[in-house]
Amino acid sequence: MIELKEVSKKFGDTQAVNLVSFKVDEKETLVLLGTSGCGKTTTLKMINRLIEPDEGQILINGEAITNQDPDTLRTGVGYVMQNIGLFPHYTVAENIAVVPKLLKWDKEKIKTRTQELIKKLHLPENSLSMFPHELSGGQQQRVGLARALVADPAVLLMDEPFGALDNVTRTSIQKEFKGLEELKRKTIAMVTHDVQEAFELADRICLMDRGKIIQIGTPKELLYRPINDFARKFLAGQRLALEFKVVNLQDIWSYLPKGTLQDGKSLSDDLNIWDAMELLRSSDRSQLLVSGANNERKSVNFEQLTKGFNEFQNTQAHE
Repeated sequence: MIELKEVSKKFGDTQAVNLVSFKVDEKETLVLLGTSGCGKTTTLKMINRLIEPDEGQILINGEAITNQDPDTLRTGVGYVMQNIGLFPHYTVAENIAVVPKLLKWDKEKIKTRTQELIKKLHLPENSLSMFPHELSGGQQQRVGLARALVADPAVLLMDEPFGALDNVTRTSIQKEFKGLEELKRKTIAMVTHDVQEAFELADRICLMDRGKIIQIGTPKELLYRPINDFARKFLAGQRLALEFKVVNLQDIWSYLPKGTLQDGKSLSDDLNIWDAMELLRSSDRSQLLVSGANNERKSVNFEQLTKGFNEFQNTQAHE
C-alpha cells in the first residue's frame, strides 16, 4: 500500500533522510521509531508531500505520489499530528467536517459520519458544539483522530499522535486505538520516540538513526534478533518490560503444565504475559483457563506463568 524506494532529503548540509526504502502492507501498522533528529518525521511527511524528497520514489497503492496533485493526495490520506492541530475557532463538528467539505459531501452525509465516529471514539454528543479549548487533552486527541478518519482514507499517517498527553490518558487512548475496528481496516505509518508505544501498537517497527534504517522487523525480531549493537542497546534499558508485552501464552505453551479438566470460559493463547499477570493480580482468580491450538486447554497460575516465561527466555538466549 505504501512503498519508499531509496528516498533521501537534505536540509542545508544536514542529511535528514538517507536512501530509505521500505514497504507498508495493506492493513499493517508500521511504526518509525528512533531518537529526535533520526529522520522519522521527515520520512513520514514525505509520504503525503508535506515535505518533498530530494531523490527517490514514493508510491501509494502502486501510484507515484508525484503524479498526484498534493491537495488531492492529502484529502485521501488521513493525518494525525502531535499537537493535534485543531482549528481553535471551529467547533468540534466543524473541525471534523473540514475534509468532507473539501470533498463536497452533503450536510446529511457529514452529520451521519460524524455522529458515527464520535460514538466509536467515546466522545459525548454535546461535544460537537464545543470548541477545542473546552475539551480535555484526551478528548482533543480523539477529535483529531475523528478528523483524520472521517473520509475513511485507506492510509493513515500519525506523527507522535499521543505525545502531548499525560501518561494515564496516553495509556488509555493507546488501548482504544488498538481495539478500534475503524483502524483495523487502515494501512498506518506512525512515528514515535516511545519504545513502549511502538511495541504496543506496531505490527512491524522501522528503527532509524541519523537518517538511515537500522532494522525493520516485528517487535519480537527487534527484541530477540537485533541486527547490531545500536539495535541491541536502543532496547536494552526496557528489555524485560518489552518481553512481557511481546511474549504471549502461545509462545510459552509447551512450558505450561499439561491438560485441565476445568469447565468455563477460556482465554485465547494470544494474550501476552503482561496482561495475563495483570488478570491474575487484579481478579479474585488464582488460575487462568486458556485455549490453545487443537482446542487444547490449560489452567495456569502465577507461578507456572512465571516459570514458563523464564524457560522461554532461556531458549531465546541460547539460539
